[in-house]
Amino acid sequence: MAEAAHPHPLAAPLQAPWTLVHGPLAYWAEQRPEAIALQSEAGQWTFGALYQAVQERSAALVAAQAPAMQLLDTRGATLDSVVDFLSIAHSGRCAAVADPDWPDAVRSRIAGWLPGEPSTRSGAQPTDAFYTGFTSGSTGLPKGFMRHHQSWTESFRVCLQDFGPAAAQRTMAPGRISHSLFLFGVMHGLWCGAGAIVQEKFSAARCLAELARGSAPCLVAVPSQLLLMLQWAAHRRIDPIEGVALIMISGARWMRAQTPALRALFPRARIIEFYGASEASFIAWMDASEDAPPQAVGRPFSNVQLQIRHAQDTDAGAGGDGLIYMRSPMLFMDYVGEARDGTAALRDGPWLSVRDMGHIDENGLLCLAGRQSRMLVTQGKNLFPEEVEALLADHPAVAQVSIQGVPDALRGLQVHAIVQWRTQPPDNARQHLAAWLRERLEAFKLPRQWWICTDWPQTASGKTDHGRLARALAATLAQQTGEPLLEPMAP
Repeated sequence: MAEAAHPHPLAAPLQAPWTLVHGPLAYWAEQRPEAIALQSEAGQWTFGALYQAVQERSAALVAAQAPAMQLLDTRGATLDSVVDFLSIAHSGRCAAVADPDWPDAVRSRIAGWLPGEPSTRSGAQPTDAFYTGFTSGSTGLPKGFMRHHQSWTESFRVCLQDFGPAAAQRTMAPGRISHSLFLFGVMHGLWCGAGAIVQEKFSAARCLAELARGSAPCLVAVPSQLLLMLQWAAHRRIDPIEGVALIMISGARWMRAQTPALRALFPRARIIEFYGASEASFIAWMDASEDAPPQAVGRPFSNVQLQIRHAQDTDAGAGGDGLIYMRSPMLFMDYVGEARDGTAALRDGPWLSVRDMGHIDENGLLCLAGRQSRMLVTQGKNLFPEEVEALLADHPAVAQVSIQGVPDALRGLQVHAIVQWRTQPPDNARQHLAAWLRERLEAFKLPRQWWICTDWPQTASGKTDHGRLARALAATLAQQTGEPLLEPMAP
């Protein structure tokens, strides 16, 4: 069984002068050479062996004068991809982490974006690029975002500072490293000297078994993974898991109605939701609570400043929803290649906005309305689809939901809801869901038309592909072919 406890004080990773993401490897290889650094069902690496492999692969890149940016193929074993990632960073180069599901045409297109000139570099500085990740763009191509070492080393430190000693323990990060959340979880576990557990392919059963063994007191997960764990635990009547101290949830809105069930399964865990972005890293966080305001995402991290900017002024105190701007040492450098579209982040000196809109309430909590690009104007009023989607996602029969706007001569836009069922739909499903929302929303936000989609489209990062659903809805309304058609929901 892997070591469960983290034997050294929090002060080591919090106060150490490491300025590079791979910086602690040499220290932990000397202090804890036989401790498990990385582990999956495919094998494991000790800190000593890991550091030796990183040095050797890094030296090979330097000797070959490899280009400054390397496309990292993650279609093989996750453990090996992590070693390659660290080696690229150690060599002073930047790892562009490919998604294993990219079609060959997309992979070739992105490879063409990357600089191909040989590099003679043999080391890195804190403000040098070490990582380019990819997220979905409005053009249909993944959008590359480039980070320097300091943006992540500051993220590691504020995670420890704000979440405390529980965050300095071995981390379970059960997702692909092409998703920045899981790559961050792995790197954070290595930074702290506690190590990380990954999965070659996500399995709720294997994840729960590892956690039950006490292998990883810290869990980083997206909501869909936690829901699968809850379903598996309920189906198999798994006993409460006492060895988990911290659960960090991000990547999408957590279904807060599930918080009591998650707390029952992990009774000793502190459950934290955090709001972040690929371009900004950490932004705000809060302890999960089923009683929290639906739009609240928490207070800013201790190294983050926020402003709410409205259309006619830049006064954060003007009230109402406006563009959320942030300032912190964790912001990204720039986009890579052809990644310029209407969803790109906005910069104003040291301030950045990822085009999310919201406000700060009377308790100091940041409340997220939604993405500026998705805002709908119906009956002369602004509607953020994310608000309606979050409420419908709390319904026990609903697995996925997308709110869309369709041009309407009377209302400007008519609100349509597309749903995927989690369980057997309720009787009179359309009226039932409408009544569910009517108790919680103003009348103008209620969908006028309801649709069912059984084959739910997702982006490469596992989020709902709202653009494809919009095309499917348009094709269905026009009775065209080419996109999967939707079924009208029965009354």
